Amino acid sequence: MEGMSERDYSAHSGLSRGAIQKARKTGRLVVYGDGSINAAASDVRRADMTDPDQQRRSTGGDSGFSGPVDSSSYLKARTALTVYQAQERQLAIQKKKGALVERARAEALVFRLARQERDVWVTWPARVAALIAAEVAAEVEKQSGQPVRPERPVIIEAAILQRVLETHVRAQLDALADLRVSLG
Repeated sequence: MEGMSERDYSAHSGLSRGAIQKARKTGRLVVYGDGSINAAASDVRRADMTDPDQQRRSTGGDSGFSGPVDSSSYLKARTALTVYQAQERQLAIQKKKGALVERARAEALVFRLARQERDVWVTWPARVAALIAAEVAAEVEKQSGQPVRPERPVIIEAAILQRVLETHVRAQLDALADLRVSLG
């Protein structure tokens, strides 16, 4: 026997015996007359005829990419992509169910609600000042035990009471103005 057997050439080249048999059938190996394999000539012919990516894959070199690739970084990137896609799908489902709203819309709603509340409080003293003045006057007369006499009635001016109420309401609203809503 002049050359190597299939089993010996398989060990020499790092390919499986089935790959060696396939290479022999397709003419990528140089074979002597006795059927043994010329290792040096076969290595050259196989290198010339075989696609480098295909050769690397057959030896377990990489997963189909040309050039230096770290398979663990590919797996990490693929896993990260899969996790990202799952999270994106979950957010889409929550949005469709109405569990999520757009940030700009939520901020606009909060701002509108705060403005409505402020407007109600700003106009409140003008609406209740006269009622409060009348109630306070009646309570003072009741507490004094004196009947109401036309010559000495208890009078609380609604305009003065309104100014006092407005001052206190504005102070309260100024304190609330420092409050900031954070949605994120």
